Amino acid sequence: MAGSLIKIDEEIVTSAVASVTLLGIDSTYDVYMVKINNMIPSTDYLLGAFRFTESGTPNTTSNYDRAAKFLRADTTFGNISGTNEAQGYITDDRNGTAGNESTQLIMYIFNANNSGEYTFCTIESSARDASGNLNGRQGGNTFTSNSSVDGVQFYYISGNIDTGSKFTLYGLKK
Repeated sequence: MAGSLIKIDEEIVTSAVASVTLLGIDSTYDVYMVKINNMIPSTDYLLGAFRFTESGTPNTTSNYDRAAKFLRADTTFGNISGTNEAQGYITDDRNGTAGNESTQLIMYIFNANNSGEYTFCTIESSARDASGNLNGRQGGNTFTSNSSVDGVQFYYISGNIDTGSKFTLYGLKK
């Protein structure tokens, strides 16, 4: 894949922010990839989420469906699913503020700029939760709206993203 990733947008958080929005999805590429390095909450016990943007504005309707395998180091694995939610989730457990309690993520986005199809994505994430336990997520989300998506917003539900978090959007060469 070396040489086939074209960087489109990047945000490095230098002070706590409510959200990070990556823009630049258009018809240039069929597939886009987001990489998150160390998504860290500014307060303890926060759940990471995302919303797709249309004309730069996050879509907050209940059009997000998900299914994933939740992989935990401290207990058994589980299946996670939900329909008609107001956001997608990047992990299935809450991050904390102690050392290394952050989320890493790779997301592939498909059909984003095709208003005749639903936008969907795959998510692979690994995290250390607020109790220090390691966990991972393998699954996907569908945005059940026939619309053109031009970006993705990341945030913590009821909290801020802290300094040191890095978000990058790439296009995959055709």
